[in-house]
Amino acid sequence: EEFMQMSDEEKAKLPKARQKKLAKMVEVAKKKAAKGNAGEAQRGVATPKGEGKAAANKQKKKAQQVSAEDLMDNTPRGEKKILKKMLPAYHPKYVESAWGEWWEAEQFYTADVEEALKCGDDGKFVMVIPPPNVTGSLHLGHALMATIEDTITRWHRMHGRVTLYLPGVDHAGIATQVVVEKKLARERNLTRHDLGREAFVNEVWKWKDEYGAQITRQLRKMGLSVDWTREEFTFSKKLSIAVNEAFVRLYDKGLIYRDTRLVNWCCKLRTALSDIEVDYVDITGRTMMKVPNHDDEIEFGVLTHFAYKVEGSDEELVIATTRLETMLGDVAVAVHPNDSRYKHLIGSELIHPFVDRKLKIIADDELVDMEFGTGAVKVTPAHDPNDFACGRRHNLEEVSILTDEGLMNNNCGQFSGMRRYQARVEVEKALEAKGLLRGKTDNPMRLGLCSRTADIIEPLLKPQWWVDCKEIARRSTEAVRSGELKLVPNIFEGTWFNWLDNIRDWCVSRQLWWGHRIPAYLATAKNGSSEWIVGRDEADARNRAAEKLGVDAAELTLEQDEDVLDTWFSSGLFPFSVFGWPEETKDLEGFFPTTLLETGHDILFFWVARMVMMSLALTDKLPFKTVYLHAMVRDKHGRKMTKSLGNVIDPLEVIGGTNLDQLLQKLQNSNLDPRELEKASMGMKLDYPEGIPECGADALRCGLLAYTQQARDINLDVQRVVGYRNFCNKLWNASRFALSNLGEDFIFEPENLQKAVKHGDPMDLYILDCLNIASRDTESSMKGFALYSAVSATYKFWLYELCDVYLEAIKPVVNGEDPDAKSYALHVLYHCLHSGLRLLHPIMPFLTEELFQRLPNREKHDDTRSISLSAFPQSSESMAFPGAHRQVDSTMEITKSIRSLRAAYNLTPSARPEIYVLCRDDQSFEDAQKTSIKITTLSRSSKVEILKLGSGNIPSGCGVSVVNENTEVHMALAGLVDVEAELTKLRGNASEKKLLVEGYQKKMSVPEYEKNVPQSVQEKNTATLAKYKQEMETIEDLIDRFEQLRSG
Repeated sequence: EEFMQMSDEEKAKLPKARQKKLAKMVEVAKKKAAKGNAGEAQRGVATPKGEGKAAANKQKKKAQQVSAEDLMDNTPRGEKKILKKMLPAYHPKYVESAWGEWWEAEQFYTADVEEALKCGDDGKFVMVIPPPNVTGSLHLGHALMATIEDTITRWHRMHGRVTLYLPGVDHAGIATQVVVEKKLARERNLTRHDLGREAFVNEVWKWKDEYGAQITRQLRKMGLSVDWTREEFTFSKKLSIAVNEAFVRLYDKGLIYRDTRLVNWCCKLRTALSDIEVDYVDITGRTMMKVPNHDDEIEFGVLTHFAYKVEGSDEELVIATTRLETMLGDVAVAVHPNDSRYKHLIGSELIHPFVDRKLKIIADDELVDMEFGTGAVKVTPAHDPNDFACGRRHNLEEVSILTDEGLMNNNCGQFSGMRRYQARVEVEKALEAKGLLRGKTDNPMRLGLCSRTADIIEPLLKPQWWVDCKEIARRSTEAVRSGELKLVPNIFEGTWFNWLDNIRDWCVSRQLWWGHRIPAYLATAKNGSSEWIVGRDEADARNRAAEKLGVDAAELTLEQDEDVLDTWFSSGLFPFSVFGWPEETKDLEGFFPTTLLETGHDILFFWVARMVMMSLALTDKLPFKTVYLHAMVRDKHGRKMTKSLGNVIDPLEVIGGTNLDQLLQKLQNSNLDPRELEKASMGMKLDYPEGIPECGADALRCGLLAYTQQARDINLDVQRVVGYRNFCNKLWNASRFALSNLGEDFIFEPENLQKAVKHGDPMDLYILDCLNIASRDTESSMKGFALYSAVSATYKFWLYELCDVYLEAIKPVVNGEDPDAKSYALHVLYHCLHSGLRLLHPIMPFLTEELFQRLPNREKHDDTRSISLSAFPQSSESMAFPGAHRQVDSTMEITKSIRSLRAAYNLTPSARPEIYVLCRDDQSFEDAQKTSIKITTLSRSSKVEILKLGSGNIPSGCGVSVVNENTEVHMALAGLVDVEAELTKLRGNASEKKLLVEGYQKKMSVPEYEKNVPQSVQEKNTATLAKYKQEMETIEDLIDRFEQLRSG
């Protein structure tokens, strides 16, 4: 106290340490005093709002607690769920139990091919699932795909169409082989070569049998209405027959041929890769990178300049390369024919400093830009696509310098046997020793990496099997241009045309052991002549070879190609191979072509285009009529979901919930190397510090669909799904309230619903109009693939219109004494539940089935066994009531104004103020009068009096709120508010907030604050200060209101 009374000069005379200590003591004392005043004011109020609310919440939470036994479902597997008494709150684990097994056992989703043959194209809906890789677990991107597809399928089924949604998984050649190879290395320290081909393939089958069911378990948990009796696997015997037949037929049509060309080669996997299996990274200059099978980091992003000496001359040609080791495969140097610097050298030869090979100087205006660099370009046909084309133009030798493992081969002289990037270093040293090195410069470049191993891709010359795509690509583009095939959204048509109009032939050979062995055989006769022969099996190939080579079949030796087919080859056949092609089966006749293909836009040309091309080539039909392309799912930060970032989430972890320890343990059990594991674990801890709460499949589906407005990328925040879990809880509680009021004996009678319409209570007509609008909007949204709008329409109806308005408004009616009014309200309520659940079913299958089956005596007017087989609600002009809708909208505006006034004056929940609604025009007056009872109920008021301007008296001491230009609300506060107590409490709170604001302002104004304080802390402080300032402004506004009330 003495220190507080000192002047600044007196304080300055004290030791600085003493000043600081006393100042801190004063600040603490002020805070205590402010809190004390606030607490004293609160103790003076008869019914403290905070304490009452806390007590009520505690009691509510206790009432909602359930035991583990309550959540147990005792229904025998496959039987219809035994419904218990409704739990006091929504629990997805209980709600989602048993229904999937019942749907499957009853074969509700098994398509009848005989019906499909009879109904015509408009009477059926057929879609195959994009088969996910069998390599383990689905992620949230797959969950989005599955949710979209199932929602669309359920909607079609509810329209009475014969519906087939066919499931399957892909054998995923490279991905599966890599997983099993890593498993062998980790558990048994073996490679596939240690085991041999047959034993290794057996290991992969064991792995598939053990882990392959994980995907189907996830799909079942998500509620997919697929026909499990038709589930397929791309490496099954049935589909393998189709793959062999497709290869043979395409070969016989002249569309498959064998040629030696450049391929994307992964030295780690020792196989060619398709373009989709190559990831690209851009580097701006010199960059050191880790490469598999190399101990040291390797230098990239530099141009190394060196000289070739011209034979028989003192001249030299200086060239530059980013891949110095490839100079060992150089066979020429190209210059521009019009380049005066080199014209005289064209036709001369260069001396290779390390191998016994002369290099020609050639003229090539396609390869060389004489304005770029030195205008001289090294030509390595066996290791660069542009050089390969140049070599073919000039008939140059194609010298390969690498083994399949990435070692320098016997063409490399003193560098033979070295790893490719070790050779890069040694070649540079050797050039310098010979005086041929001319320096190094930074060079921006793009590197291709194997998506499985992160190894640097090498262009390698290999004899492979290729598909000639030109004609079938042309037919595929024509199908989209003519409108015969639709891409939705159409923004992806440009991508389609760009790729197919510039298509290159497709390499389908893969140097793997897991996959469809290529049905091609090297046939050798006794006279030494040989030929590659394609046949359905060895016997067929032997007969073809004998005919082609003109020898006796018994004299031939046949060796089957060791390679397997690209996985995309079998996937490209999926829309028709699953129905029995090449056999003319009933399924093929009844279900092919399919109706829709839904998938991510990232595989538009890698898979979708190949399906279209293969189908046109082999069946002369398009495989589907429409392609719907969804966005790519990224994490909430916009990053691609990858294991190395720790942001890959299993849908089951969202459905059932998981803690942080379990998420981290999953990473520990993965194949990540230690550095990636550390990075992934950190990412997981930052994004999910508390783990992921249990949300259920319905909430996950709804949350994912709400994101589909974005066409290219979705930045998914899992926490948003929690909001839809709360929506499920709201539905559960609303239905529980409605069902308790309907009672077990209620029987819906359609004629009583018509009586309610005729009676014309504004609130009844309002909710029927809302349902009609929701039905219209949901139907049009589903038709146009605007699934996010379907979510919005159903969410709005259930939450904002049925729950927030209608259920609250009819409480006095259903508890009242008027039997007719009660009957009308209950019939309208039942109709809203029955229709609203069906409207929501495609989006939320489990919860809607659970509640649908609880509707009392439903079978007396609707004998549908499952909601999934019921009719989808349709809008009708006879159920449109815009006048009633306008009246209730006005009612809700008034109600919201009253609720805002209650909050502004801190009224307790039990307070029942008198309300005066002042109207300035006749329409507002009439609407308010018709719904005054509803306003009273919804706003928890003792009475609501509707007044015209100048026609009545409003008491003094009212709080006022303007609703709109024609209406204002006056709330009588006399006796409800202790003005002095409220002012004391508020002033205490204001003092506390002021101290907090001053404290943060002082903290943030110290010298060099921005320099010394971490950015993250500065951002946190700024946000906290803004929060306290806003709270202080709110309190000051309340103080002003109460002071006006006291004076007024």
